[in-house]
Amino acid sequence: MPDMQTPAAVTVTLEAGPAGPGSIDDFELFYARRALDRFRTRLGSQGLLDLLAADIEEGNAFLRECARTSDGKFNAGTTVLQAHGLTSAEFLTWMNGAFASDDPHPLLAAHPEHYVMGHDDIGARVVENIGPHVCSFYMGGWGTSAMAWAENAEELLPESEFPRKMSSNLFLEDGTVVGRALIQFGDTAEGFTANLTVYFPTSCPKDVLDHHLRHYTVEFRNWMVAAAAARS
Repeated sequence: MPDMQTPAAVTVTLEAGPAGPGSIDDFELFYARRALDRFRTRLGSQGLLDLLAADIEEGNAFLRECARTSDGKFNAGTTVLQAHGLTSAEFLTWMNGAFASDDPHPLLAAHPEHYVMGHDDIGARVVENIGPHVCSFYMGGWGTSAMAWAENAEELLPESEFPRKMSSNLFLEDGTVVGRALIQFGDTAEGFTANLTVYFPTSCPKDVLDHHLRHYTVEFRNWMVAAAAARS
């Protein structure tokens, strides 16, 4: 029988050649982002929706079933990021402008698994991965009775330390609530702390929640970097 042992790890280092700073991983990330941006631009929002239609139908069916079997109960997870050199007011000004803009590029560019972001007749639409599933959902409910949960959430932090808060329901086109989001920002001497909580139905596998906490780290880090770049 062939040897089934795991092959030894290989380490490759860059010794000379390319001009300028950066590792091989940095180069690969640059090219991956450039290729992804090209495909997004060429396909456009409707092209991506057409391409992913079957995936979205399957992903939304998964979320709908999780919501049905969870009887309105959710599990929460939180990612905490520390930004340096940028205030929460500066970041939220940029983010609010990006979400209100007709140009989706700054929002899409923040994560490889952002496919469509924008507004339609229902509200603010997001097409992205929830765990391994491609899903299409809406965000909203700010300031309505549907958001009463946020006022009593266990994850709510003191107003004195985290005065800037945003909360939202995540819901499907048929109105089924499939998740929640509570994001809270507090300024520090160096910048600000972002406390990012997401909620999914209790019957969702744990890895769905774990993956979205990683999703948060990527998209919010990139949005913060974009906000700082726009300011300067």
